[in-house]
Amino acid sequence: MTSRSPQESAPALQGYATGRQYELRRGDASAVVTELAAGLRSFSRGGTLLTETYGDDEIAPGAAGITLAPWANRVEDGIWFLNGKKQQLDITEVARNNASHGLLRNSAYALVDESEHSVTLEATIFPQHGYPFLARHRVQYGIDGDLGLVVRQTLLNDAKEPAPFVLGAHPYLRLGDVPIEELVLTVAAETRLVADDRLIPRSSAPVQGDSDFRTGLNIAALDVDVALTDLRYEEGKARHTLAAPDGRQVSLWQDETCRYVHVFVSTQYPGRSRAVAVEPMTGPANAFNSGDGLRWLSPGGSFTIEWGIDYTRGRPGSGFRIRLRWGSIRL
Repeated sequence: MTSRSPQESAPALQGYATGRQYELRRGDASAVVTELAAGLRSFSRGGTLLTETYGDDEIAPGAAGITLAPWANRVEDGIWFLNGKKQQLDITEVARNNASHGLLRNSAYALVDESEHSVTLEATIFPQHGYPFLARHRVQYGIDGDLGLVVRQTLLNDAKEPAPFVLGAHPYLRLGDVPIEELVLTVAAETRLVADDRLIPRSSAPVQGDSDFRTGLNIAALDVDVALTDLRYEEGKARHTLAAPDGRQVSLWQDETCRYVHVFVSTQYPGRSRAVAVEPMTGPANAFNSGDGLRWLSPGGSFTIEWGIDYTRGRPGSGFRIRLRWGSIRL
C-alpha cells in the first residue's frame, strides 16, 4: 500500500474540535479516526453507522471512541502505591473523586504512517506526578480485506523501570437508525465485578439479572455500568453482539490479551435515548490497587492488544456474513 502524507489526506485542524480527521475507506466500509485521543469517531458499512458519532465542533461525548492508556476506567481517589511510595494522579472524574480513562484523553497523537486502508498514530506519556514513567501509546486502525475494522493498541516502555499499565478503548455500538430500544446485546461472560457507588469493584459474582448477557438482553430498560470477565473465546477472540430484529448484527471482538469487557448503557448521549458502550480492556477499574489484570512492562518492552468491529447483513441464514481476519495490516 502506498503511504500518503498528512497534507494529502487529513483535513486541516480548523473546524474540528478533535483535531485532524483521518478517513479510511475500503469497499463500502469507511472509518474516521481523530488526532485527539486517537479516537474512533465513526465506522460504517454501506452508509450504515455501526458506532455512535458526534459533530465537527464537539469532543467525544461520554468518551465515545477514545483509546485508553496507561490505564482504562478508574483509579480510586487517584491514589496508588509504587514500591511503598504514594502516587497521586489528577482527579478527572470529580463527581466520584477518581482518576479516569488514563493520561491521553486530551492529548494529540502524531501521525506515524497512513494509507488508504489504515492509519497509525502515536502519543508520548511523559513522566509526571502519579505516573513517573516515560512511555508511548501507538494505535493502528485498519479496514481489512473482509471490510471489518481492526484496531491494534501498543504500549512501549521507554523508561528505565518496569511500568504498570492497563489498556482499553471506549467505543459505542449502534446499528444505523434502528432504535436502540429494539436492539439486543449478547456478551458471553460468566462473571461480573460488583462495584460500589463510585464504580470501584469490591468483589465478583456470577452474572445475574441485568448483568447476564449470555443469551441476550434488550437494551430498552437497561441502566448498567458493569465490568464483566471470564469471557468465552473462540479461535482466540471473544465476541459481543448487538442485534436488530431484522437479523442485522454489529459485533465487537477482543483478543485474549483483553480479559475484561465493560458494558455501559448511557441515557445521556446527545440525540440518543440510549447508547451502549462495549469497552475491551486488559484490566478493570482500580487495577493499579487491586492488581486484577494489571501488567508490568519491562524497560524497552512493548505490549499489544487487538480488537475490532464487524458487521452481519440480513436475517440469520441469509448468507452474507462478514468476519474479521488479521492479516495484511502491520505496525
